[in-house]
Amino acid sequence: MPFHGIHDHTLDSKNRLTVPSKARALLAGGVTLAIGMEPCLQVWPADAHAKLVEQALTGLNPFSTEARELKRFFHANAETMELDSAGRITVAPKYAAHASIDKGVTVIGAGDCLELWDAEAWNAHNADLGTRAADHIANVAHPA
Repeated sequence: MPFHGIHDHTLDSKNRLTVPSKARALLAGGVTLAIGMEPCLQVWPADAHAKLVEQALTGLNPFSTEARELKRFFHANAETMELDSAGRITVAPKYAAHASIDKGVTVIGAGDCLELWDAEAWNAHNADLGTRAADHIANVAHPA
């Protein structure tokens, strides 16, 4: 079951985020919090994130600059954790800073993971996402 929807949440005084209840079962086996390519954070089932990173690095010459840089990016900017008994994760300040998250968080389902966005940044990004998505589909030329 993929992650879906848009949910408005807040970080508590200890920088904890309550994960949307429908997503908790998918994250029960462990969570990886990772810096996203956009100004957001990603919350992955730990095993799915490990597979994604492995897939991204497979076939690269491990001695190449690109492979070493990507390995550093993926591993240095991710943290594995467990949901606490209330279904929360802790968002360390360095991660929150990447996404400009202070208190308000928009949690979006992004298929394989959840993404955590500053609410204003998400609204700006999402404003013309439908148009951009249509353009991306045309550019990728997926077979029917």
